[in-house]
Amino acid sequence: MRPEDADTPVTEAELHAWLDGQLPAARQQEIEAYLASRPEEAARLADYRGQKAALRALFDPVLDEAAPARLLRAAAPRQPWYAQRWVAGLALLLLGTGAGWGMRSALPAGGDATALALAAARSPEGFARRAAVAHAVFSPDQRRAVELDAAHEEQLSTWLSRRMGAAMKPPHLQAQGYALEGGRLLPGGQGPVAQFMYRDSEGRKLTVYVSNELGPAGAASAPAHAGVPASAMPTTAFRFAREGRVNVFYWVDGAYGYAITADAGRQVLADVSNEVYRQLVSE
Repeated sequence: MRPEDADTPVTEAELHAWLDGQLPAARQQEIEAYLASRPEEAARLADYRGQKAALRALFDPVLDEAAPARLLRAAAPRQPWYAQRWVAGLALLLLGTGAGWGMRSALPAGGDATALALAAARSPEGFARRAAVAHAVFSPDQRRAVELDAAHEEQLSTWLSRRMGAAMKPPHLQAQGYALEGGRLLPGGQGPVAQFMYRDSEGRKLTVYVSNELGPAGAASAPAHAGVPASAMPTTAFRFAREGRVNVFYWVDGAYGYAITADAGRQVLADVSNEVYRQLVSE
């Protein structure tokens, strides 16, 4: 894409440089004038800024984490360079061997590195991380947070069910304080993923993320969370994870993974997870 002004061409690269504040002051002002006369372009750039802010909010806290002591010790060389290189090579060899051995049960017979990577991507932890990133990217979007809104709930259900190959009805969470905003289709590791988005009375977002790619490799059992009654447990117990500033409650049931993500406390997510699971088993 190459938007153009009548006098001075404005490239897509310049628009992104403007968004990142990397243009000279004079050109920055020209781009601002260009966008002032093109509200659709300005809105598109505003969406990009929102997605960028969401990703920074999700991953910036990692920058403030203290470096592990083992890395600090490694930063102070106490051996000749050739000895360090030999030790580093041995460590990498052992790490690679250990990782491959640790995931051998997830690989098919004769599996290769591609299969190993796929098995890692299908893990419950990787699934929860993708759900958190999807939440962080789309929740702040004021214009395109969903592809089909709640006014078209039946159409949304039909569309997602067809693409996912199973009934996909958005859970009703009014009793938990969340109203449906709509949903969208997202790319997964090997196929589509469904995301339903909700909003509470104060405008805070919650998303329900559903994938059918987990399969047996992702169905390892986990201890129940204290806030979730044992009677409500799916085949794989609820798990809790924190990714950046958002919390995730997730579980795997057969080939399907479900993740509830929000900037909310554990008990809130536990209550919502219970209700989502209750509605799933009652269908």
